[in-house]
Amino acid sequence: MSRRTLSVAQAAIEFLANQWTVDIIDGERTEVRTIPGMHGIFGHGNLAGVGQALKQSQVKAPGLMPYHQGRNEQGLVHQAVGYARHTRRRQTFGVTASIGPGSTNMATGAALATTNRLPALLFASDEFATRAPDPVLQQLEQPHAYDITCADIFRPISRYFDRVQRPEQLFSALLNGMRVLMDPAETGAVTIALPQDVQAERVEVPESFLARREWRIRRPDPEDVDISSAIDVIRGAKQPLIIAGGGVHYAFATEKLRSLADTTGIPVAYTQAGVGTLNWDHGLCLGAVGSTGSTASNAYARDADVIIGLGTRYEDFTTASMTAFQNPDVRFVNVNITAMDAYKLGPSVQIIADAGKTISQLQLGLSTLGYRVPDDAMELVRTERARWNAAVDESFSVRNEPLPAQTEIIGAVNEAMDDQDVVVCAAGSLPGDLHKLWRVKDSHGYHVEYAFSCMGYEIAGGLGLKRATIAEASSAGMAPDEGRDVVVMVGDGSYLMMHTELVTAVAERIKLIVVLLQNHGFASIGSLSESLGSQRFGTKYRYLEEQTHTFEEGAPLPVDIAANAESLGVEVLRVEPGAGAIDRLSAAVAEAKALPEDSGPVLIHINSDLYLDAPDSESWWDVPVAEVSELESTQAAYKTYTDHKSRQRLLLGEEGKTP
Repeated sequence: MSRRTLSVAQAAIEFLANQWTVDIIDGERTEVRTIPGMHGIFGHGNLAGVGQALKQSQVKAPGLMPYHQGRNEQGLVHQAVGYARHTRRRQTFGVTASIGPGSTNMATGAALATTNRLPALLFASDEFATRAPDPVLQQLEQPHAYDITCADIFRPISRYFDRVQRPEQLFSALLNGMRVLMDPAETGAVTIALPQDVQAERVEVPESFLARREWRIRRPDPEDVDISSAIDVIRGAKQPLIIAGGGVHYAFATEKLRSLADTTGIPVAYTQAGVGTLNWDHGLCLGAVGSTGSTASNAYARDADVIIGLGTRYEDFTTASMTAFQNPDVRFVNVNITAMDAYKLGPSVQIIADAGKTISQLQLGLSTLGYRVPDDAMELVRTERARWNAAVDESFSVRNEPLPAQTEIIGAVNEAMDDQDVVVCAAGSLPGDLHKLWRVKDSHGYHVEYAFSCMGYEIAGGLGLKRATIAEASSAGMAPDEGRDVVVMVGDGSYLMMHTELVTAVAERIKLIVVLLQNHGFASIGSLSESLGSQRFGTKYRYLEEQTHTFEEGAPLPVDIAANAESLGVEVLRVEPGAGAIDRLSAAVAEAKALPEDSGPVLIHINSDLYLDAPDSESWWDVPVAEVSELESTQAAYKTYTDHKSRQRLLLGEEGKTP
């Protein structure tokens, strides 16, 4: 067998450059490079290993494994995740970091990737395998277990973890890592810990290991018995509801979902990850469901007798903390490629299969029976859609002065963007409002990270997504300006958490449009705090009032985020408050969109009202309230809490209630 002598890191980089994702949907074959590049920040843990390998690769073949410099290790993982989501899990980036704080900085990104079921490949640098110079700078020492290192933090938050303590272990580590990374039922963060001395060691590598290798995305067919059982449940439904999750997107099944809805009349509600599975103006689209949902979805779901869950993990926001479905006889048909998600909520039928293939089989079976949703349920859909759309229209046209409401800002940005553009968000009050209000007309047009809801994801994740749209346009033979614009909507709280990847966008001249809403506080948690009787405690950006030691009453902090962005090299468009602010915002978005693709990032700064909320979802989210309190506000909140709690179902599909 022919072999080559390489360093462990060189072998890893060359291996990754030759990995290909193969996806076959309805007979159409797609091939893309699984790892199109590497993000990294170097230190003494990876400089002589992975760093040297990337430099050598750049000199020999610049396009083989392009390196992208970053500013924050967590942000680098977010970039990989943003790229992975837009490519529908076909591709992701590798990320390298140094030992100690460099690698542990990736931990939040790893947890986010795993929670969202999105692939990210992380090379966590580790301490010396030989222990010869121990303890080295940034080494963790545990007196009870000397083999524990900082890299072990990734074990519970990765879908696959391995440590390469000898050069020969690299082969099985990478092969097993790729297996998990490209398995839609298993994917998430894949972390391979590389001791810094092992990275630089020589290893004899079989040529076959470095040859082109294909990883086909598995899309299992549903079993006939499960399809038959599902049709038996649905055929008698008087008020069925489809809840579409991210699995519909990852199965490239949005057109199949629309066809199923049109054929049967079954209305569709969607989770955060499922926005875009049906256009907002489709007659059977009820919009977002659950705690951050529309009144239309929640009113219909309340009495629904059959819930068809397509690719959803049934997060507590989706189920309104187990209060969304109040029909005592409600039954669930769950379709998911992951068994753990398919078995949630005690379903009547679990179909562990690809969502696209399953939707086609369900449509065929129901069409054969001539099934259509009864007229009274269809009338409910029309009535509730009209009521909700009127509420959204009203929220978009508030025209609050001198500071506009967040809802009218969302409406203006939504209107100014083209249908194919993508909005990005992750944390704070914006994701909930976007879930309710954003009117999407493209299956790729909505990118809100809400499984982990990580403050600071927005700009970094948006940059990763923008990289994916650039590659998308290039592969389609389009000019750069013909591709999608990516618009990040972020509050000042999340911006201050992590904005440094703007410098990366400046360095690479990537046009990323950021709409920054500054309201001098944490709007989401402030509103939640108020509802729990804690009066927005600790949620305002104010000077400390020394005598009472409170941040509640002082003057706002003189933080100029626009100036901060300008200092990083970002072009800034300021929207002054007062009459006409929304019109000026619309003009600013149009100006930003008109900039050339190589102009670099642009930030649109607008001040917004901290207190005006979006239309009520007529739903609930379970956040406990103190049972005992001397504050009257907390006492009142507890009474409201117990009322909602009484409607919470311990196990859906059963008669039991919570104790």
